Parts: sequence; structure tokens; C-alpha cells
Amino acid sequence: MEVKMFKDTILNRFKSEKSRNIIFWVVVILSIMLFSIAISPKVLQNDTYYTIKIGEYISQNGISNLTQDKFSWHELPYTYPHWLYDLLMYKLYSIAGWDGIYYSTIILTALLGLSIYISSSKFVKNKLIAFVTTIGTMYLVAPYIAARAQLVTFVLFSLTVFFIEMFLRTHKKRYAIPLILIPIIITNMHCAVFPFYFILFLPYIAEWILVSLVDLDLDYRTILITLKLIQKFPLKQGKKDKLKQKCEKIPEIIEKKKANRAKRRENPYKIKVEKNPCVEWLILIMIIAVFTGFLNPTGLGAYTYTYKIYQGNTTDSINEHLPVTLIESKEFLIALCFFLAILILTDTKIKLSDLFMLLGLTALALMSRRQISMFGIFCCPILVRLVDDLFEKYDPETSKKLFNFSTTITGSLILILLFAVVMTDKLKDLSKQEYIDKSTYPIEASNWILENLDLENLKLYNEYNYGSYLLFRGIPVFIDSRCDLYTPEFNSDKKHDLAGRDIFSDALDIAGIAVDYDRKFEEYGVNYIIAYSNSKLVMIMKDNKSYKSVYEDNYFSIFERKIK
Repeated sequence: MEVKMFKDTILNRFKSEKSRNIIFWVVVILSIMLFSIAISPKVLQNDTYYTIKIGEYISQNGISNLTQDKFSWHELPYTYPHWLYDLLMYKLYSIAGWDGIYYSTIILTALLGLSIYISSSKFVKNKLIAFVTTIGTMYLVAPYIAARAQLVTFVLFSLTVFFIEMFLRTHKKRYAIPLILIPIIITNMHCAVFPFYFILFLPYIAEWILVSLVDLDLDYRTILITLKLIQKFPLKQGKKDKLKQKCEKIPEIIEKKKANRAKRRENPYKIKVEKNPCVEWLILIMIIAVFTGFLNPTGLGAYTYTYKIYQGNTTDSINEHLPVTLIESKEFLIALCFFLAILILTDTKIKLSDLFMLLGLTALALMSRRQISMFGIFCCPILVRLVDDLFEKYDPETSKKLFNFSTTITGSLILILLFAVVMTDKLKDLSKQEYIDKSTYPIEASNWILENLDLENLKLYNEYNYGSYLLFRGIPVFIDSRCDLYTPEFNSDKKHDLAGRDIFSDALDIAGIAVDYDRKFEEYGVNYIIAYSNSKLVMIMKDNKSYKSVYEDNYFSIFERKIK
């Protein structure tokens, strides 16, 4: 009898709404953690290497003079756009090595997933829809997950949208404070994306401005002012009386328009419109946040960095900056089709601010594939709201049953086991991987350079993809993945009247044999060259008597250039 009562008590607790929500939160956290392990790359990419080396330099020398590059042999000016992230990653690396960097990527990925879920689930009834869409979004942005500063800003941006929504819906000041603190973190963590922070405010402000203009009834008010002006002219009394009657009718017409407009807003055809009075405060918050860009040790970098990037030519050559080809970006194409299907084939309504956000981010993503990550993070809550509305209108019972099943012991175990299976399969591959891919980065070749060459007098030409690894090993580089540093927009020195140099283009042209490489080496004073062993450059230099092969392994070759 006591056993039965205990069993009934446990079952009743699982049936309560509070218990179900707690169970579902446990499922969400565990599943997102497992999925984060599955999609977080173990093999490091090139930006991570220079991040740690720069962090080491800042740790040893402080932040008082972050204006000069110390890692290439070109002696270029540099503004260290994510100095704080570099410093933190170096501290982590010095404590836990590559394991620490890898685990931090998993943790940040999980935080990103949780922040997306929180933003998506806050204002919908069915949390299961928010959870499934969050996992889909994480899969969409998986190619952009790496041990880079952008992963931190992904989390911060996702939280920004959450705080904006909470502030507008609740009108509570405590949600406004993070909106001023977040840009301070961004300007020190990754100042290149500082301007993007303000793009997140624009859909809400645009909706407010548009609705405010419509509510002014400028058409009829303009007619009224015009008629009153005409009355001041010398006219016959009959015409003046008619004009007066028209003037008296216009306020009534305006009131009728307002009443009709209010009815349409209560039951809109497709687009939901509202004029939230808190947007005025949101505009003030945005203005205050603009000045937070000065709260970093790199000067005006937060305001000028992005502008300089798009003035340069790196966006035409680096893969993640190139325009999207939809057929090659199937996940992005599928996401767009979901939105189009819901908006066109159903009578589901969308908020005007959400529509502005969706259209703007779609345009950005089409122009640069890097922005697909932003599209996923910010459009996920919009898709969740649309799908939730769709279920609530057409099949609320099924929606409720699915959520209830997912919060049962059986449903929870199925979800967790599903992600455990995915993670287990992924772990098989991860266990075989090393942190540093020796076919991509010159591990043994760097050892040879450090043992055999004079670094003080070394002017080494290297290709773009592995320059950061050489930098990490303490070898002065020709170029690394801080591509902007090597463009005229960033390395000109107006103080000393020195024009900028397009080292970035020269590095790519030399590697692709698009220029006279020997002339370029002479111009820069290069005395050693390292390149992939199967590259065109190596094949040509082997037949050139001016170049002597001094090292070769399965992946990299080093040549000494005979100075003429």
C-alpha cells in the first residue's frame, strides 16, 4: 500500500506543469551540451594560433601601446581588434593547453545554444518547437563555430535580442542595463563587429518610425493646412463657406481613419504592427551605447575597423566573405524555404519588426556567407514564433501532446539518447584527430627553421593559410590570417607620411604565380621561402637555379633564395 502511494506521488509530481518544465529544461541543457560536443571542431584553425601569441604579448607587455605589429617582419601599424579575447585565450592556454581551448569552444557553443533557446522560447507556448529549432540553428551555424572571438560575440548578440525583446514587452529597466554593458564587452572582445550591434536595434526603431508617421495622418493634415491657407486669400463668401465646411469635416475623417486603423491592427491580414512607447527609450539606449566604442585601448578601432575592411580587397578573396550560392548552402536554402512556406502558404501573421529583421539579415547573408551565422541566430526566434502560432491556430492539441510527451520519462530519455548517439558517433572521429593538422600546418618545418635559421635576419615568405601557426611558433611571417593588417587601408602611416602596402594581394599573387615571384621577392628582400610541397610555386622554384632547396617533408618545402 505504501509503495503504491509513493509511486502515485512520484507520478503526480511528474504530471505537474512545474515539474514538466524542470524536466524539459534538464533535457534541453543536456541535449545542447551533447550537440555542442558533436559540432565543436577539435582541429584548430589558423586564427587560434595568432590569438594565443598576441595574448602572450599583451600579458607580458600590457595594453598601453597596442599600435604596432610585433609578429610580421614588415613593421606595420596594428590596432589589436580583439585584445581582451586574445589575452583570455592565452591565459586559458597557459593553464590547460590545447585541451583548454577545445573545451572552451564546447562551452561557448553550448552557451550559444542556450542563449538561442532562451530567446526563442520566452514568448511561445510550445517549448519543444523552440528546442527543435534551436538545434536546427546550431547545425546551420556549425561551420562558423571555432576558437575565435566571433563565438563570444555570437552569444552576446543572441542575448542582445533577448534583452531588447524583454525590455519592450515588460518595460522593466533591468533589461536595459545589459544593453549598455554588452557593447562595452564587444568593443574589447571583437571590435570589428561593434557596428553590427546597432543593426539589431534598427528593425524595432524602423517599425516605430513607420507607425508614428502613419499615425500622424499627414495626408489629411496637409490638406487641412492647405485649405486654411487658401481661406486667407480674397475669395467670395460662398467659396469661403465651402472651404470652412471641408475643414470641419477633416478632423472627423481623421478620427474615422484612426478607428479603422485600430481595428486593422487588432486583426491584421499578414503583418502585425504596434507602436511600443518603450522604443523611445530604446533609441536613447542605442545612442548611449554608441559612445561605448571609446572604452577600449585601441582608439577609434571600434568605429573604423569594419569600414576599412569593406574598403579593402580581402572580402573578394576570403571564402567566408564571398556571396552565397544557394545551391551550395543547402541548410540556408532550407531555412529560407521554411520562412517562405509559412508566410506565403498559411495565414500566419508576422510582426513588422520581425519582417524587417528577416529581410535585412537575408540580404546580408546573401551578400556574405559569413552572415549566415547571424541569420540563423537572430531569425531562429522569429521562426519559432511563426511555427508556434501556426500550431496554436491549426492543431493546438497535437502541439500540447508533443510537448507533454517530451517531458515524460520516456520522451526525455528518447531525446537525450538521440543526442548521445550523435555524440558517440562523432567522438569516434574526434578521438582520431589531433589538435594541429600536420598536413595543413608546418610542424616539422617550423622545428627546422627554429634550429637552423637566424630569426633576427630572416625574411621568410609564407603562404596565407599557415602564417598564423608560424607566428605562434615565434617565426616572423610574411603574412598570416590577420588579413586586414596586410592591406593599404590598415597599414598606412599618416603620421610618418607612409603609404599603405598591399601585401595581402602580393602574397596571394605569388602563391598563385599570378606575378613575377622572383621580382616580388627581390622587392621585399625575401631570403627564404616556405610553401606546400605540392604547390605550383615549389614546382617552379625547383627548376630555378636562384633557389636552393634546404628542407622538404611530405607537406612542406623550404628554399633559400640566393641574393643577387
